[in-house]
Amino acid sequence: MENVLVAGANGTTGKKIVNLLKSSQYFEPIAMVRKEEQKEQFEKENIKTVLGDLEKDLSHTVENIDKVIFAAGSGGKKVVEVDQEGAKNLIDASKKANIKKFVMLSSMGADNHEEASDLKEYLKAKHNADEYLKATNLMHAIVRPGSLTNDAGTGKIELKSKLNKQGSITRDDVAQTLVRSLHDDAAINSTFEIIQGDTLIGKAMDA
Repeated sequence: MENVLVAGANGTTGKKIVNLLKSSQYFEPIAMVRKEEQKEQFEKENIKTVLGDLEKDLSHTVENIDKVIFAAGSGGKKVVEVDQEGAKNLIDASKKANIKKFVMLSSMGADNHEEASDLKEYLKAKHNADEYLKATNLMHAIVRPGSLTNDAGTGKIELKSKLNKQGSITRDDVAQTLVRSLHDDAAINSTFEIIQGDTLIGKAMDA
């Protein structure tokens, strides 16, 4: 079993990721949360937690960790501090700890943020974090979903390095794609976009 640190475990998508990892035969989740009172919901499910603030030292959060999923987000309040610098902070800690793989939850539009009408600052922050990760020697996957919905997952997606169209996708399916990206033989040093589609997630990622 590999230990996977989930940054942003307390978020809507983060919780889905943690639950998927908990039921996986390959991975053990470690939920990274910012506040003491956020730990209980995970600990009562026998999920390990670690306190970590993306704006502070994170070296303790990556001890005995094999892989990382970055699913944290500021919700638009502190995009530079959290979505950009917070991500870089965790990437730096992961490099020092020789993490085997870093999976980044990014966003569609991060690569052409200057054309965005809304969310420009957020997409720019995501872009900068993605580029920072690409420039490291960490094995990584950067997953860029379309707009997120809370519908039930279908287990099917459309995946391309660049889709050239808008679309939405359920948080369930995003969480599944991120977890699938953790595997050593999947999404190696790749960046790709995903929206709802007709291809099973595993198959879409193998293509």
